[in-house]
Amino acid sequence: MATASMAFKSREDHRKQMELEEARKAGLAPAEVDEDGKEINPHIPQYMSSAPWYLNAERPSLKHQRKWKLEPNFTKSWYDRGAKTFHADKFRPGSCENCGAMSHNAKECMERPRKLGAKWTNKNIAPDEKIETFELDYDGKRDRWNGYDAATYVHVIDRYEARDEARRKYLKEQQLKKLEEKNSNQSGEDGVSDDEDNEDALKVDEAKVDESKQMDFAKVEKRVRTTGGGSTGTVRNLRIREDTAKYLLNLDVNSAHYDPKTRSMREDPLPDMDPNEKFYTGDNHNRVSGQALEFKQLNIHAWEAFEKGHDIHMQAAPSQAELLYKNFKINKDKLKSQTKETIMEKYGNAAAEESLPKELLLGQSEREIEYDRAGRIVRGQETALPRSKYEEDVYTNNHSSVWGSWWKDHQWGYKCCKQTIRNSYCTGAAGIEAAEAAADLMKANIARKEAAEEMPPPTEEKKLATWGTDVPDDLVLDQKKLGEALKKEDERRREERDERKRKYNVKYNDEVTAEEMEAYRMKKVHQDDPMKEFLH
Repeated sequence: MATASMAFKSREDHRKQMELEEARKAGLAPAEVDEDGKEINPHIPQYMSSAPWYLNAERPSLKHQRKWKLEPNFTKSWYDRGAKTFHADKFRPGSCENCGAMSHNAKECMERPRKLGAKWTNKNIAPDEKIETFELDYDGKRDRWNGYDAATYVHVIDRYEARDEARRKYLKEQQLKKLEEKNSNQSGEDGVSDDEDNEDALKVDEAKVDESKQMDFAKVEKRVRTTGGGSTGTVRNLRIREDTAKYLLNLDVNSAHYDPKTRSMREDPLPDMDPNEKFYTGDNHNRVSGQALEFKQLNIHAWEAFEKGHDIHMQAAPSQAELLYKNFKINKDKLKSQTKETIMEKYGNAAAEESLPKELLLGQSEREIEYDRAGRIVRGQETALPRSKYEEDVYTNNHSSVWGSWWKDHQWGYKCCKQTIRNSYCTGAAGIEAAEAAADLMKANIARKEAAEEMPPPTEEKKLATWGTDVPDDLVLDQKKLGEALKKEDERRREERDERKRKYNVKYNDEVTAEEMEAYRMKKVHQDDPMKEFLH
């Protein structure tokens, strides 16, 4: 219901309003009219026909449901760059003090600051710029090519054309220079043949790129310091210029369909062409060849196993699916071979049996053979010489005999040079003499070594001192020092037996005299001494 106001109504007024609405819905009362004189459908719900309170609607209307906010007049045009409107002759009040234009002030002036501005010199007054104001929509504000003039790209094209023209001119000069050198230096038939080669070499195909550029079409260039922090590799070119795009192989509209979004062409664009001359046979050819077919079989096995109750999923656990498929193929081969063996054991295998000779199958032949009284063949059947699977009478590496024609010390070799290395080169009699000389020299060295081992060098027996050094001939022991050393040795032994007599500050002397070593030897208990029990 379209109500004009939300004022309070009595019970009687509310009842009359409800009856009026029911009558309007039944068609017994005329429909309500809005402020524009249009009828309002009585079946419109109240939450749609009632205007919000902040609109202050005095009469019933549906204007609040319509698009009441007018859109601004968006434009697609752009600023006229460099356009001028008026060029004054003298300075005008309110214009730029630097250049004299009315479209900006001195702070916003983009001209070079003058020593004396146009306000004081009243000369070189700059024209006024054309100032425009556009109201752009969402896309217009973000259009990076808005206002771009395609005519400004002409100078780039002219630069490349000038470079190509200079290159063609340079190549032409080089051709003429080489032709002049050829005519002046070469003559005769050899010269004619060389001329043809030079002319072919001087031909330049402008449609093809340079070989140096063709070689690195698959070059990987590194891009360091990216936003991600690492270095990424990008392929420079996907193909060379001589490759024809797949959608240009057959321009017939009824040929194989090309999907530009995925860049795929499933069917063969040239089905009637010789397969040996085609380099592209469609994307379906790759799907049924190589590992793609194995992957397809793996997916089919995973689906069938899942339908039969096995917990297998190709995307969730691909390694498990591949392992189960491998085990399935192994078990299938075993079952097939087992079934085949069972059938062969039961019925036999006629294909594996050797075919009988014709003499036994027919029982007769037209060959005439003559035997003697002992049953030996006289004539009519030649004795077949046994053949070897190895090549016979083939001499390699300049040898005059075959491998295996000589045997020595459990090794085969060549008889011509007596070498035991299979792929060696023949050295002839000189090699035999060198080998014998080397063998004789080796035997002489072995004999000399054995003779040296049998006769060891004489060694002098040296009498060692008690403390491990050589005993000098003029060694004389001092009896007084020897007695003191014996007393010290007795004290040391008593300290070892009784721990209480050991002092805290013990000083050891590493210097051992001959008397002290003799005292230690005299006091030392020998295990093989029969009187060792009576020493203490």
